[in-house]
Amino acid sequence: MPALWIAHVTVTDAEAYGKYAELAGPAVAKHGGVFIARGGRFVQLEGKERPRNVVARFPSVDAAVDCYNSPEYQEALSHARDASERELMVVEISD
Repeated sequence: MPALWIAHVTVTDAEAYGKYAELAGPAVAKHGGVFIARGGRFVQLEGKERPRNVVARFPSVDAAVDCYNSPEYQEALSHARDASERELMVVEISD
Protein backbone atom coordinates (compact mmCIF):
# COMPACT_ATOMS: atom_id res chain seq x y z
CA MET A 1 0.00 0.00 0.00
CA PRO A 2 1.21 3.54 -0.67
CA ALA A 3 2.50 5.70 2.14
CA LEU A 4 2.93 9.38 2.93
CA TRP A 5 6.12 10.83 4.36
CA ILE A 6 5.03 13.85 6.40
CA ALA A 7 7.52 16.35 7.78
CA HIS A 8 6.87 19.40 9.95
CA VAL A 9 9.89 21.70 10.03
CA THR A 10 11.16 24.92 11.57
CA VAL A 11 14.32 25.98 9.74
CA THR A 12 16.94 27.59 12.01
CA ASP A 13 19.80 27.85 9.48
CA ALA A 14 18.56 28.51 5.96
CA GLU A 15 21.93 28.02 4.25
CA ALA A 16 22.58 24.59 5.76
CA TYR A 17 18.97 23.55 5.27
CA GLY A 18 19.25 24.53 1.62
CA LYS A 19 22.03 21.94 1.24
CA TYR A 20 19.75 19.36 2.86
CA ALA A 21 16.95 20.18 0.40
CA GLU A 22 19.34 19.96 -2.54
CA LEU A 23 20.43 16.44 -1.55
CA ALA A 24 17.14 15.13 -0.14
CA GLY A 25 15.12 15.58 -3.35
CA PRO A 26 17.18 13.11 -5.42
CA ALA A 27 17.27 10.62 -2.51
CA VAL A 28 13.48 10.72 -2.24
CA ALA A 29 13.06 10.29 -6.01
CA LYS A 30 15.52 7.37 -6.07
CA HIS A 31 13.22 5.50 -3.68
CA GLY A 32 10.05 6.19 -5.65
CA GLY A 33 8.98 9.22 -3.64
CA VAL A 34 7.07 12.10 -5.23
CA PHE A 35 6.55 15.41 -3.43
CA ILE A 36 2.89 16.39 -3.26
CA ALA A 37 3.23 19.36 -0.88
CA ARG A 38 6.24 21.50 -0.02
CA GLY A 39 5.94 24.54 2.17
CA GLY A 40 2.57 25.74 0.84
CA ARG A 41 -0.26 27.43 2.67
CA PHE A 42 -1.52 25.55 5.73
CA VAL A 43 -3.86 26.01 8.67
CA GLN A 44 -2.63 24.67 12.03
CA LEU A 45 -5.64 23.38 13.94
CA GLU A 46 -3.88 21.56 16.79
CA GLY A 47 -0.38 20.94 18.10
CA LYS A 48 2.88 22.78 17.58
CA GLU A 49 2.97 24.92 14.48
CA ARG A 50 5.94 24.51 12.15
CA PRO A 51 6.22 26.97 9.25
CA ARG A 52 7.34 24.37 6.70
CA ASN A 53 5.34 21.23 5.98
CA VAL A 54 6.35 18.64 3.39
CA VAL A 55 4.44 15.60 2.14
CA ALA A 56 5.84 12.98 -0.23
CA ARG A 57 4.05 9.92 -1.55
CA PHE A 58 5.97 6.61 -1.66
CA PRO A 59 4.98 3.23 -3.09
CA SER A 60 4.99 1.73 0.44
CA VAL A 61 5.96 2.29 4.05
CA ASP A 62 9.02 0.11 3.42
CA ALA A 63 10.11 2.29 0.48
CA ALA A 64 9.81 5.44 2.62
CA VAL A 65 11.75 3.89 5.52
CA ASP A 66 14.38 2.55 3.11
CA CYS A 67 14.74 6.08 1.74
CA TYR A 68 15.20 7.51 5.22
CA ASN A 69 17.85 4.92 6.07
CA SER A 70 19.67 5.20 2.73
CA PRO A 71 23.20 6.62 2.60
CA GLU A 72 21.98 9.37 0.24
CA TYR A 73 19.25 10.58 2.57
CA GLN A 74 21.44 10.27 5.67
CA GLU A 75 24.01 12.50 3.93
CA ALA A 76 21.27 15.04 3.28
CA LEU A 77 19.99 14.73 6.83
CA SER A 78 23.43 15.53 8.22
CA HIS A 79 22.88 19.09 6.93
CA ALA A 80 19.40 19.39 8.44
CA ARG A 81 20.08 18.11 11.96
CA ASP A 82 21.67 21.32 13.27
CA ALA A 83 19.74 23.55 10.87
CA SER A 84 16.17 22.69 11.84
CA GLU A 85 13.70 21.37 14.35
CA ARG A 86 11.65 18.60 12.73
CA GLU A 87 9.13 15.88 13.14
CA LEU A 88 8.91 13.19 10.45
CA MET A 89 6.50 10.29 10.14
CA VAL A 90 5.45 7.75 7.55
CA VAL A 91 1.77 6.85 7.31
CA GLU A 92 0.31 4.05 5.22
CA ILE A 93 -2.66 5.11 3.11
CA SER A 94 -5.35 3.20 1.28
CA ASP A 95 -5.30 3.66 -2.46
